[in-house]
Amino acid sequence: MQKDQLFTRRRMLLAGAAALGAAGTAGAVLAAVGGEETARSATPPAAGPQARQALAPSAYRLQPITGWGPPRTGPRRLKVRTQPILQVSGTGRHMVLTFDDGPHPEYTPHILDTLAKYDVRAMFFVCGECVVDNRKLVARMAEEGHVVGNHTWTHPLLTTLGRKEIRSEMERTSAVIEDTYGERPQWFRAPYGAWNRAAFQLGAEMGMEPMAWTVDTTDWMEPGARTIVEQVKNGAAPGVVVLSHDAGGDRSQTVGAIREWLPYLIDSGYHLVVPPRRV
Repeated sequence: MQKDQLFTRRRMLLAGAAALGAAGTAGAVLAAVGGEETARSATPPAAGPQARQALAPSAYRLQPITGWGPPRTGPRRLKVRTQPILQVSGTGRHMVLTFDDGPHPEYTPHILDTLAKYDVRAMFFVCGECVVDNRKLVARMAEEGHVVGNHTWTHPLLTTLGRKEIRSEMERTSAVIEDTYGERPQWFRAPYGAWNRAAFQLGAEMGMEPMAWTVDTTDWMEPGARTIVEQVKNGAAPGVVVLSHDAGGDRSQTVGAIREWLPYLIDSGYHLVVPPRRV
């Protein structure tokens, strides 16, 4: 399928989603909370028994992205933050699912298949060099309504780079995402959760908000699918952002684990949301 056709279908998908459920999406607003600049040290919100109690399956399982605005001529500069966004605020049992380091030709399709099975949207923070080799997967993300964010070109430790190098990593990735996904990314995640002032400033200049996470599945350590499932179940609570990976190593454990923990979250009454698109 040609890329233009994919973008047209995505516009139709998003427009239909807005008509069905955009009103609810406005309640899920991402907010910065206190914590260290290195996001791996962020403390997840407490997840009490109520958060893990199985409830009747929700009448709806997704709050979709809102609308589709006219093409932008360039990124809108944002306020420079000093900390990344760590959780979702607002009422209700909302969670955000995120996947880093892809796309990968072996693991990403399985994750997309599972998300599609349960009609759930997620955020994919992609690396530019992976996008170049897997454009069809990014186009599929666009077609199926997922949000694609910037995770740099080569996944470097930004705190070891100069400002010019960081800009290049971010700008090249935003450009290839726009060319493949159909619009420039509005979200950025620093590799390894290692943030510095330049990353915040350059991201804001490029119209991207910085997002970290509150629940780390630890799948990057390949601890076994059972451990990954328990990390998600134990960390599940209103407002959390879940970190997983669809590339960067053997992600077969991640693929297996999501097939268990995703229906668990849904049947526990959680709404898996993605941030509304800024226009």
